[in-house]
Amino acid sequence: MSSNLGFELFKRASSTIPAYRQFLTDQNFDPSSVQTAEDFVKVPHVTKDNYLRKYSLNQIVWPDAFSQTTLFCSTSGSTGAPYYFPRNDKLSEQYSYLIEDFLKRSHLNNPKTLVILGFGMGVWIGGVVTLRAFEIAGARMNAPISILPAGYNKVEIMKALKNLAPQFEQTIIVGYPPFVKELIDECEDQAIAISQLNPRFLFAAEAFTETFRDYLCEKAGVANTYNDTLNIYGTADIGAMAYETPLSILVRRLSIQQPELFQSIFGQISKTPTLAQYNPDFMQFEAVDGEILLSGDSSLPLIRYAVGDHGGVYSFEEMEQTLQQHGIDLSMAARNAGIKGDLARHPFVFVYERKDLSATLHGINLYPEFVKEALLSEMLNPFFTERFTMITKNDENQNQYLEINLELRNGVEQSKKITTAAHQLIHNMLMARSSEYSEIAKTVDAARLIQVVTWPKDYEVFFAPGTKQKWTMKST
Repeated sequence: MSSNLGFELFKRASSTIPAYRQFLTDQNFDPSSVQTAEDFVKVPHVTKDNYLRKYSLNQIVWPDAFSQTTLFCSTSGSTGAPYYFPRNDKLSEQYSYLIEDFLKRSHLNNPKTLVILGFGMGVWIGGVVTLRAFEIAGARMNAPISILPAGYNKVEIMKALKNLAPQFEQTIIVGYPPFVKELIDECEDQAIAISQLNPRFLFAAEAFTETFRDYLCEKAGVANTYNDTLNIYGTADIGAMAYETPLSILVRRLSIQQPELFQSIFGQISKTPTLAQYNPDFMQFEAVDGEILLSGDSSLPLIRYAVGDHGGVYSFEEMEQTLQQHGIDLSMAARNAGIKGDLARHPFVFVYERKDLSATLHGINLYPEFVKEALLSEMLNPFFTERFTMITKNDENQNQYLEINLELRNGVEQSKKITTAAHQLIHNMLMARSSEYSEIAKTVDAARLIQVVTWPKDYEVFFAPGTKQKWTMKST
């Protein structure tokens, strides 16, 4: 997919950023060989390991990056060690146009709006940057928007839904999908008439099914599934990269109804990917051998950066033609679905799998190293090998949990006592190693956040002899 954004970033970075020049030299790549946007596809990929962690921060940012206001956000790498990404207000302003589009799609005319921000606040990117984006969008639109930055705090959010939200014409609930689901379920328990609040949902951090979306919309009385829900494809590396639009949700739902269309768009995969659109003036995506590469600008520019996802990229015209080949007129389908406003003729990106070795739980990444440490403890080591598999699942009530399948040592029999001990120690280790998990455990019943299942040694589903251990597995 052609775009000049990555090319322009490359030319500027290769001449002004010391670490990037050195990176290209180390890769035996001559930057002068890139003369046009078409040449950009020859540029070497950067990753956390071969670039971000290899050079000091001052060497990989723009020369004037720290001469202006800078916001740092933290993420965890494959070993759990944090990486601190600097960012200026440029990305927040770009994010604000996403927010503006979402606000304008309300079925109400310029309503007095309460935004309850349920992303984790603090060093993590979601809460702080979303707050700033809503502030910028509200000011630009001169819209009657009020924001409550509650953070990952169920108690405070429930209080706000009960006592504050009824004073507004609509309420936008922002949060990780499983957390938002728990809030909506609890509204019923606390006799909060959520449908009377004209709720709308903005999600991020992980994918979810259309069944999940329908569950929330039906239970909360959402006016229009397409206009009133939105999932962001983002990362701490560079923020909100792409986002669901009414159009992308429509295409995703149509593809689920027609297996041949699904295969034409997404290929031979069993999981339903996140499908989003993006502004090519803000971000550039490429798919190389099924791997997503992004290019984007902030205090720390990323150029052909392997974010760790699998997926693909379509121009708007390519997506339109694919649908036409299956007898679907996209514009007509959008009108029939009651999609409000103009269609965003932006390119599409779909993402169906993280390539890293982590499992997601309530929007955070949990790494195998955390569980390995617990299994090496004196209490658990006599009973378990070091092999296990983590799977993110939903129970019959659609509550998310992390299933951890552990391999017993030879001669060790399954018992409730051993399982209970493993559950407790793994939970304690996650509390100690992940501040994000610790925050979640304050508001969600810790006993059901994780579930431990024990299996005999060499159980073929998870621990087949002679195969590379799969530390994480997708739910089936």
